[in-house]
Amino acid sequence: MNNNLIIAIAVAAGLIIGLPWLIKLRRVFIVPEGYAGLLYKKGKFVEVLRTGEHVRWGRKITLGVSDLRKTSVLVAGQEVLSADNVGLKASLLVTYQVVDPAKAAHETQNWHGDLYNAAQIALRAVAGGATIESLLGQRLDMGAQLLARVRPEAEKIGINILAVEVKDVSLPNDLKRAFAEVLKAKQEGQAALERARGETAALRNLANAARVLDGNPALMNLRLMQSLMTAQNAGNTLVVGVPGSFVPLKNGQAAPNAESGEAS
Repeated sequence: MNNNLIIAIAVAAGLIIGLPWLIKLRRVFIVPEGYAGLLYKKGKFVEVLRTGEHVRWGRKITLGVSDLRKTSVLVAGQEVLSADNVGLKASLLVTYQVVDPAKAAHETQNWHGDLYNAAQIALRAVAGGATIESLLGQRLDMGAQLLARVRPEAEKIGINILAVEVKDVSLPNDLKRAFAEVLKAKQEGQAALERARGETAALRNLANAARVLDGNPALMNLRLMQSLMTAQNAGNTLVVGVPGSFVPLKNGQAAPNAESGEAS
């Protein structure tokens, strides 16, 4: 009985003495939502901790945090040459997400800089393979080409590229004026073509109307009477000379002309 009591006292004393030391060995890590934790022991990478609370025992344990949320980086305007040696300045918007935080942290010293440089190199390659006109007219296709070039490079460092968009394109002032003059000439030519089409249609309608009136003189009389009534309703005074081809109407039929009356 005395031996058991002595053992219990010794265990209790050991716990009292060792408890502060054990507390120092207990480490609690909390990883926020949208982040991943990189656990290191004595400077060596151990594992990736997901969102939540994690308890680890030991000394010299540290935790690094990596942002896993989707974000974007603006690649500022870059001076590039097109295939026809025209200089332009273009900026890109790269949307990305970290999918392998351990690789992003350990494969490169600065993955942000590597991603930025990869986008710049891709922009120079794509712009140098197309003419200035195709670059300006096919910006969506240009974004797809940039994405195909940047994504494989980003995957090597644990980054997933979601989209690459051409944000702004700036041209030299003289080239801007040249494009404006070309656009103005196209618009003026289109306007002239539309006017010619309208005049052709109007002449065609007049020719059709002339053929109809030529085959039906009474129709011309009705059109003349309609014009007179319109002028009267508007309060205008008109002096009208009756044409020689005027056919008087009587009971819906054309009356015989003066010459046939004299002949009879």
